[in-house]
Amino acid sequence: MRISAAAAAYTDHLARVRRLSSATVRAYAADLRDLAATTGDLDLAEVDLECLRDWLWRATQRGDARSTLARRTATVRGFFAWALETGEITVDPSLRLVAPKRARALPKVATALAMAGVLDAAAQRAGEGDPISLRDAAVLELLYASALRVAELCGMDFDDIDADRRTVRVVGKGSKERVVPYGAPAADALGAYLTRARPALAARGTGNRALFLGSRGGRLGTRAVYDIVSRSLAPTLGAETVGPHALRHSAATHLLDGGADLRTVQELLGHASLGTTQIYTHVSAEKLTAAYRLAHPRA
Repeated sequence: MRISAAAAAYTDHLARVRRLSSATVRAYAADLRDLAATTGDLDLAEVDLECLRDWLWRATQRGDARSTLARRTATVRGFFAWALETGEITVDPSLRLVAPKRARALPKVATALAMAGVLDAAAQRAGEGDPISLRDAAVLELLYASALRVAELCGMDFDDIDADRRTVRVVGKGSKERVVPYGAPAADALGAYLTRARPALAARGTGNRALFLGSRGGRLGTRAVYDIVSRSLAPTLGAETVGPHALRHSAATHLLDGGADLRTVQELLGHASLGTTQIYTHVSAEKLTAAYRLAHPRA
């Protein structure tokens, strides 16, 4: 079987059986298309370790980032492991393929004081009663309060809110559901949005069940949420653009700074691995080191 044909079967397996997100499946499919194009769409049995190393070397020459190279390595490892398991090949050529170490950049994090200023400013704009401003304030409060991913927020339906318990149900990576809490300020912002803004926005559409609606009454998209967050948070972090993940990073860091244990934060964030959550301990450790150097006479 040629690489391209096997890749189509493999990505279908990822989507239907493993239920990976559409974005992840698209990324893997793009990697395998590039492998097929680079190798002349070889038969799977003809692909060897040197072939895969050459493919990665070409990507390096194009200037691909280390994170991209690491993902490509993971893609072909998973692909050939599946091919071996399904009997398409008898030897896995990717077993000795070494992924370049990823540079682990610390996430951008706003201070708790800065976040309070951002959210207070959003609440002040919402006080004027404009439906879009009311929605934006609720979006910001909920992203920060529950440390949600942008896709989780945009995928929420009206019925996913439990106002009495102050919790939201979200569907995270791998279609895994979890229930996360939110606080009183987010409850106030959501209440104002649901009573004073959502009905007006819903009237512009056709009965969409989405929790957050766009200006035309349809489900609020991820691009719109990026714009909302960037307008509100970019000046605070001194960056041209800031995505919703900055709110998730900030919430996780502030929870740890406030005494929450790592396992609790892992569950809140919906991380499959504790190692993914541990990056936030590095952020807190950096803050501790900075404070020490400023305050200790022999630092």
